[in-house]
Amino acid sequence: MDSIMTDARWTLVGTIDDIPVLGSRVVRTPDGDIALFRTAADEVFALEDACPHKQGPLSQGIVHGRRVTCPLHNWVIELATGEAVAPDEGRTGHVPVRVEGRSVSIALGMARLSRGGCRKACAHV
Repeated sequence: MDSIMTDARWTLVGTIDDIPVLGSRVVRTPDGDIALFRTAADEVFALEDACPHKQGPLSQGIVHGRRVTCPLHNWVIELATGEAVAPDEGRTGHVPVRVEGRSVSIALGMARLSRGGCRKACAHV
């Protein structure tokens, strides 16, 4: 799922069908890898592909509900915000995502600004 079209803020990265249900895809960007997740309800979320604990690849984790479990040490991360679920603490960058029809776009460059939530740039929070 390479970037194929950019406008002032959003970059088209593929379609929802490119992301397996209860799975993920990785988009490689100049700012680092972004993991796109799809829930059983066809919600799409985007996070920096690094667990806040030991930088494990969240894209290789298990998606359940609106969360993903890191494959390295079983930290559970909220897909909507990037925040670790208690008792763990920390967060990874959340990237605003937009789904129009079947097309998925992300706001590149927003992850560092969005740690802990997208600040209403997308509809998840």
